Amino acid sequence: MFNISIEKVCMVIQLSRQLDVKVPPVDENSGSNPTDDMEIDALELRADDAITDELTTFIDDLNDDEALDLVTLMWIGRGTYTSEDWEEARSIAAAERVHKTSEYLMGTPLLPDYLEEAISQFGESCEGQALDHL
Repeated sequence: MFNISIEKVCMVIQLSRQLDVKVPPVDENSGSNPTDDMEIDALELRADDAITDELTTFIDDLNDDEALDLVTLMWIGRGTYTSEDWEEARSIAAAERVHKTSEYLMGTPLLPDYLEEAISQFGESCEGQALDHL
């Protein structure tokens, strides 16, 4: 039914969760040794954040059908549509596409929760998915 694999959806979920734990920088000019700071800077969301770059690139590299599926799944997960409304929701996603998909999705609070909820409605989950190969 999907044009996007569950593995790719799970990768978006995994990377989004890693971003969710990040906080705004506390000390913009920290020049100390990361070991001395117990690597706490790794939890700060900076402009050059590797996770942000990875997720943006991953979503931007999806083909149009995969990107539409991802938006449709997010809408289903947040309750805008139901799984039975798949075709209608996907058509609306295609018609209303204005922004880059990565910007739209990454600006959506609770994105990983919505995607998990959506795939569960289709009997899928990320449990046991090997995501290292993507």
